Amino acid sequence: MVITGNDETEIKNLKTFLSSRFRIKDLGPLKYFLGVEVARSKAGVTICQRKYTLDILEEAGLLGAKPMKVPMEADLALTPIGSTSLHEPARYRRLIGKLIYLTITRPEIAYTVNTLSQFMQDPQRHHLDAAYRLLRYLKGAPGQGLMFSSQSELSLTGYCDADWAHCPISRRSVTGYCIFLGKSLVSWKSKKQVTVARSSAEAEYRSMATATCELSWLRYLLEDLHVNHPQPARLFCDNQAALHIAANPVYHERTKHIEIDCHTVRERVQKGEIKTSYVKTGEQVADLFTKPLRAPIFHAHLGKLGVIDIHTPT
Repeated sequence: MVITGNDETEIKNLKTFLSSRFRIKDLGPLKYFLGVEVARSKAGVTICQRKYTLDILEEAGLLGAKPMKVPMEADLALTPIGSTSLHEPARYRRLIGKLIYLTITRPEIAYTVNTLSQFMQDPQRHHLDAAYRLLRYLKGAPGQGLMFSSQSELSLTGYCDADWAHCPISRRSVTGYCIFLGKSLVSWKSKKQVTVARSSAEAEYRSMATATCELSWLRYLLEDLHVNHPQPARLFCDNQAALHIAANPVYHERTKHIEIDCHTVRERVQKGEIKTSYVKTGEQVADLFTKPLRAPIFHAHLGKLGVIDIHTPT
């Protein structure tokens, strides 16, 4: 059990109460919990899954493998067919299940894991090869994790993006977003959209609606924690058409089929909870969650997420 709070006296009273009812042992400040390692310093709190990552690599026999710079080859589009089915599909499913748990501290692999998890029913050799490439990327920095700065301002900022018609089979788009509290990354998602978008603007707007819902929920959570957040949360998008739809109160033929998403975003904007802004495509951090990127742009965006490796020698 992890106990957290901002009142040391109440935490101590809770421990005393639990001790009177159960046989428990106080292990002190949190350092390791369910595979997640926690480190503290004056700069903030860092979480990673180094031991968990090394266990995955050892089980796969890749501890001595050559590291890769990116988790997935750029422009790669995996399909359900293309090679032979695996003789032991359970091995692939077990590996992907472990990688899904790893995404709680490694946001940069969320897109790759999301893609690989779509072939669990009939995994083939090229799917396993892509998974092994991801493991070789993890080999390069197994101790990489998230840094939560102690000096961050308590303001919400989000980035949303969509890769239109990315899936070569269903032609569904991929939604991706990441949300920061100050400088710290607190929420992210990479998910295939449930319907086919007829334009890039529609795909981007659906991504914007999804990110808006997450920002609204985080605002409510901060309110429950008695954290004041009077200013609107900023949401950045690199699609001008989607931003114009959010700002235009008049429905027309182009937006009838996404009317609910339009209401979702506009209602939050009109209430002053969300403020939409434009960001250049080259500075769109959410690209990490919608498509495989080449090494230079991948690592440029990775640095903006606050991902660090405290185990790297200085």
